[in-house]
Amino acid sequence: MTLRVPSERFDAVLGALEGSGRLLSRKVEAQDVTEKVADVDSRVRSQQASVARVREMMERATALGDVVMLEGELGKRQSDLESLLAQQTALKDRTSLGTITVEVSEPQAAAEPAEDDDRPSVWGALRTGWEALTNVVAYAVVAVALVLPFAVAAAVGVLGFRFLRRRRRGGGAAAAAVPAAAEAPAAPAGPAVPPARDGGDPTESPRLAD
Repeated sequence: MTLRVPSERFDAVLGALEGSGRLLSRKVEAQDVTEKVADVDSRVRSQQASVARVREMMERATALGDVVMLEGELGKRQSDLESLLAQQTALKDRTSLGTITVEVSEPQAAAEPAEDDDRPSVWGALRTGWEALTNVVAYAVVAVALVLPFAVAAAVGVLGFRFLRRRRRGGGAAAAAVPAAAEAPAAPAGPAVPPARDGGDPTESPRLAD
């Protein structure tokens, strides 16, 4: 809450408020506005005199142009005077009354200790088991993700090694087969068989007449 108290009773009101409860913090600020008050008062008096002179000139003016010009000047000076009067009123309020802002709060009640219940429950057991299962699955997925790149690299290496090994074996067998065919001896030629006669048997001996 905000209180506005007379300046002469400011300290007394503060003391009365402090005795109503336990004081947690206090901050007092004061601002000297003496010079500002004197300056505003002087400007108000000067502006009032200026407005009075313009009004006297308007009373003596006879030409329409002079009257219109003086009315515009009078309106401007009256506006400035009203602004200075508002400042003067605000300064008088600040110097005559003090502002006290008070924050009041109730003490916090002590929290009651919760009752401990050590008895296991079905829902608690299910929740604990489900949390354990999800943790195991999460760890397994992480482990597979870590091992997978190494497993792929190893599989590619094994397949490449087997492919090169088979290729080397095939090339060695072909190279060994070519010299073996070149070094094999030629088969011996058999006895010449005489040409067969027309309708005769080449294996029969000729019969001679006596």
